[in-house]
Amino acid sequence: MLFIINYIMNSFKYSEYLKNLNDFERKNAPKQLFTEGDTSLLTEGVRVSVVGSRKPSKFGIQRAKIVVKELVSKNITVVSGLADGIDTIAHQTAIELHGKTIAVVGTDLSKVYPSKNKELFEEIKKSHLAISQFPEGYPMQKKNFPMRNRTMALISDATIIVEASEKSGTKHQGWEALRLGRHLFILQNIIDDKSITWAKEMIKYGAQALTRKDMPELLDEIPNVTSIVNADFTF
Repeated sequence: MLFIINYIMNSFKYSEYLKNLNDFERKNAPKQLFTEGDTSLLTEGVRVSVVGSRKPSKFGIQRAKIVVKELVSKNITVVSGLADGIDTIAHQTAIELHGKTIAVVGTDLSKVYPSKNKELFEEIKKSHLAISQFPEGYPMQKKNFPMRNRTMALISDATIIVEASEKSGTKHQGWEALRLGRHLFILQNIIDDKSITWAKEMIKYGAQALTRKDMPELLDEIPNVTSIVNADFTF
């Protein structure tokens, strides 16, 4: 049974949202979705996930800020997972630049992980959007986060991987994006890293290298495949 809890006054219906997905996307969509905040961010405009290491280098942090700045300048909603590192930087930078952000979390909406992001999470729920596929009281388990990554890839028109190691869980989102037919961009510095094999493998399957020089043009080319603002149902 499809079920949605929405904490703001609007008429977003997850069952209607699912109707606008193709059969493969619906098969991979969560059976339930819980939201708190501005659900128009889920249905209007372009959304891009910005993901990466929980322990980024100083260069990774700088690159994440540059990417988010470019996204905000194009009125693209920044999606991330509220985790330490690149995720946190992505959310914070979007907010600081007066952009919009969506947090897709691996816990239910009554919890926050990591706990130090409580204030950030509350700000996102108040002025942006928080999403979870896990009902209240659902235990926090390691398997939640790859499931969360699939949902992030699903609601996003593209995913950008800023910085990640060979064993990083970030690569799960990359594969999900490719599997779901979404654009995947990997920063050139990751591809050039000889210790990382998955990035080169993803390039073979359709991922694109992203440099600062070609970023504006490539982001302009992202197709708006997830927006349903013009779909035939009433808000």
